[in-house]
Amino acid sequence: MEHIIGPLLNFLEESTLLVRVFAIGLIPAAMTAMGSIPILLGASLSEKARDTGMGFAAGVMVVASFTSLLLPAVEMGGPLLSAAGFLVGAGLIKVLDSLLPHMHWVKGFEGSSRPLERELLIALAMVVHNIPEGMAVGVAATKSSAEGLVLALAIGLQDVPEGLAVALPLVASKGKWIAFSIGVASGVAEAISALLPPLVVEHVELALPFMMALAAGAMIYVVIHEVVPEIYGHEHDEPSTAGFFLGFLAMLLLDTALG
Repeated sequence: MEHIIGPLLNFLEESTLLVRVFAIGLIPAAMTAMGSIPILLGASLSEKARDTGMGFAAGVMVVASFTSLLLPAVEMGGPLLSAAGFLVGAGLIKVLDSLLPHMHWVKGFEGSSRPLERELLIALAMVVHNIPEGMAVGVAATKSSAEGLVLALAIGLQDVPEGLAVALPLVASKGKWIAFSIGVASGVAEAISALLPPLVVEHVELALPFMMALAAGAMIYVVIHEVVPEIYGHEHDEPSTAGFFLGFLAMLLLDTALG
């Protein structure tokens, strides 16, 4: 593994900041696309499997928010700057959540208008999830290539079932190829959002710890407001909880082993 990771880290470190961040941001984007591939083979996703996968995603996001983002932000910029960034991140996703119309499996419709079909609204809900994830990968990759890779791999793991969850509801009304394309597009949105932190960091002093805390706040908001109500809305509490702990431990082990 080291003979692969070593040259890769050297390549990333020698690249420009934007190239490095975008290359690392493509990892979860590619894994989201991988999750959409079974759609082309006629696969389906049970409600229980979806809840378990979303629970896994929540566990990854909680650990990543603290070990990879918030705690390093406090060390670099102090508690006040980090607290401000954390609140701003949660507030930004709250605004996005309010303005962007989207549909949840359990909570139903959210947003200022309802012009789209239910299936497309569900896909937009996943985009809301992916934006803070992409920002988190971007800010970690801005700090260091190694930390960016760790976070990208962990988030990419939980993006595999999310890619399927985005594409699956669209198959019946849009066809498998359009459903697959929208699943891939949701991952591309994650890669693009990864570029936002380095663009800010390059021009603003103390922006890195602020952006790290901001990404943490955004992800915690998504976990509490978007993910948790969905996975505990039906009769799969135990698999959802098991998924959360698996995601929690996977991110913790990745962060320890590779960080």
